Amino acid sequence: MEARLRRYFAAAVTVAAVGLLVQSQGPSAESQQERRQSPEPGAESQQQRPERPVPSAQSQQAAAQQQAPPMDHSMHKMGSVDPMAWRMPPMGDMPMMPGLDDEVPPVDPWLPGAGMDPSMFPEARPNGIIDAEDGERIELAASLVRRTLDGRTYVMYGYNGQYPGPMIRAPRGSTVIVDFANRIDLPTTVHWHGLRLDNRFDGVPGLTQAPVAPGESFRYELHFRDSGVYWYHPHMREDIQQDLGLYGNLMVSPPEPDYYSPVNREEVLILDDVLIDDAGLMPYGADSPTHTLMGRFGNVMLVNGTTDYRLTVRRGEVVRFYLTNVANTRTFNVTFGGARVKVVASDVSKFEREQWVDSVVIAPAERYVVEARFDDPGEVPIENTIQAINHFRGEFYPHVDHLGTVVVGDERAAEDHGDAFDTLRTNEDVVTDIDAYRPHFDREPDHRLELVLRTENLPLPIVRSMEFEKGLYVPPMEWNDTMPMMNWLATGKQVSWVLRDPETGLENMDIHWQFRLGDVVKIRIFNDPTTIHPMNHPVHVHGQRYLVVSTDGVPNEHLVWKDTAIVPVASTVDMLVDMSNPGDWMLHCHIAEHLHAGMMMKFSVSER
Repeated sequence: MEARLRRYFAAAVTVAAVGLLVQSQGPSAESQQERRQSPEPGAESQQQRPERPVPSAQSQQAAAQQQAPPMDHSMHKMGSVDPMAWRMPPMGDMPMMPGLDDEVPPVDPWLPGAGMDPSMFPEARPNGIIDAEDGERIELAASLVRRTLDGRTYVMYGYNGQYPGPMIRAPRGSTVIVDFANRIDLPTTVHWHGLRLDNRFDGVPGLTQAPVAPGESFRYELHFRDSGVYWYHPHMREDIQQDLGLYGNLMVSPPEPDYYSPVNREEVLILDDVLIDDAGLMPYGADSPTHTLMGRFGNVMLVNGTTDYRLTVRRGEVVRFYLTNVANTRTFNVTFGGARVKVVASDVSKFEREQWVDSVVIAPAERYVVEARFDDPGEVPIENTIQAINHFRGEFYPHVDHLGTVVVGDERAAEDHGDAFDTLRTNEDVVTDIDAYRPHFDREPDHRLELVLRTENLPLPIVRSMEFEKGLYVPPMEWNDTMPMMNWLATGKQVSWVLRDPETGLENMDIHWQFRLGDVVKIRIFNDPTTIHPMNHPVHVHGQRYLVVSTDGVPNEHLVWKDTAIVPVASTVDMLVDMSNPGDWMLHCHIAEHLHAGMMMKFSVSER
């Protein structure tokens, strides 16, 4: 890893030296670029992700002073204020690439409720909690709602008229029936992300069920096999439906009273972003996604669907945060000011061993459970803290997005859980569970995948820029969209993200691996850095759980059961999958635009 970072920084110096500028009908089934990057790779679990120092206020101020003033794009011919028309995306301080002045994506623009007065739709309300017991039946409906963000009103989506959707909380081992109704203007399904449930209810159109058309309904049966935090979202045009608010958490309560350490309170943080300009929400592609190179980064940060998250606590309180990343493509690096933080669990289990962290790197669809103690009165910022790279200026600089604030009062906490917080627990139940899989850690992989990109019919300036960039250096992570024009213009009609089986040559949905119940399958995934525009990919496996046992040959010393994990550019990640659930399942990238640009495959697990 250190050698790769040295190569990365050396290449960045080279970059600096050469001066790199571098309808109301629903959808069916940049400038020379400046990719803002962290120089660190970021691997599956927090202990493998290099710690990122929080920039001081002085360093942030100095970095801001170094940045160029906003570019003047008034000369470009895309100044439409029609909210339903294609218009140039927000560019920040990026220059326009010559030759793209009049380019727009080769698909029609689309937004929900186009041409309709937002006041026609009910105002969304903050989400509530549905406490469900074993055998209980609940109702869930997707509908159009009116949302207000920073004083501006938009037509968006919501489950049960709420933002986010209601948290469904149930005990481990229970089964809950969900009667779902589709009241939006697009066909949809609901995927219950991370649950090892009956395959019939996984929510994948064309594989486990037919799409739920507008006005129709579907009954899901959810079995909660594992404790922890999960989430639900559409599995059709996530780039639109999920981005506009269709997401919510599932909380599976453990029966053991000491499953976690004692805390003063628990809080849920659902992290998201949305892309907005002066005319409103940026339109989506009607019959194919836009932003398929990097995914659709938003410029407005949301926590629990709002731009002004605040939490008030007493001095000395320990807070357990359940983090879920529901963004289309953004990987967050979450910091809690100067508070001490430890990570205790992730997607499908607790960690074998808790660990102290300076930040929490969380990719789309991942969940992390962390505990933080707030000892000093005052305001503690919750921030997305990254090291960006400015290709135009050839330099790294700190970048911070404000996510929320914890207000710490003077009054002491009613109960002091400091001793428990100061203890890093070893979770023997997780250690014992994983022990049975350790003999498989070092064996050769059963299957391999390579992650690559193919493009066709992109505007020539984009192709030339990508060819020029290729080979200069390989950033392991994309933290920001610093090629907004190029990214926006690239649609699923021109971009194909590929999962390739090197042994058979098969790609994406032509791949169909066959397993038996109880198989332990080692999959080696290589994210090819020589492809024309490599990017990190959060890989999600439906219906099963897996361990990331090594990255680039380095064993993972802090194991946790996952269903989604980052594969950085130029990295090789070994996953050990517990084939514990029969049925036909998906493996795919969880960047929404990459999924809809083809980056998915299927596998089957049969009964023995």
